[in-house]
Amino acid sequence: MVQDPGYGYRHVVTPDEVRDRLAQLPEHFLEGLEIIQLSRVTRKKQSFPCYGMQWGATLYLYPLEESLVETFYSPPRPETVTESQMYGGRWGQPEPGVWTLTWTEETVRDYYLNNILIHELGHLLDERNSSYTDRERYAEWFAIHYGYLATGGRQSRRPRQKVKRRHHAS
Repeated sequence: MVQDPGYGYRHVVTPDEVRDRLAQLPEHFLEGLEIIQLSRVTRKKQSFPCYGMQWGATLYLYPLEESLVETFYSPPRPETVTESQMYGGRWGQPEPGVWTLTWTEETVRDYYLNNILIHELGHLLDERNSSYTDRERYAEWFAIHYGYLATGGRQSRRPRQKVKRRHHAS
């Protein structure tokens, strides 16, 4: 399902991209999944980083600012900074009390398809844990294992660097 993202916002992945990414996972991971909804912006999303949610057999993916620059008026949590940087998000503090998170088309698509989507699927599959902390820990592990690492980890997300020769050829 695709909802209108809301004024000033846009969806950063398409239904086809989501389908293609899910097709790379073992089929049994998808048995309980009924709906994926590209949702409209919510007040919660406007106030702090909230990119997805799992509720019952539905996964929700929230839109992002059209500019791909998010602005926050409270400091980001360290784990939010680390996780977004793993996928290429760039944090800045243009003035006191203001933080920005800037994405490119490529990095935000990677973040949604290999972290947010997989994290929320991890919640759906978690049948053991009942506490919030344990459920988050499991979903984070699931996203790292089946999202980040399964798609190349840090090595595949490094900017291409020039090779520096340390010795002259003889």
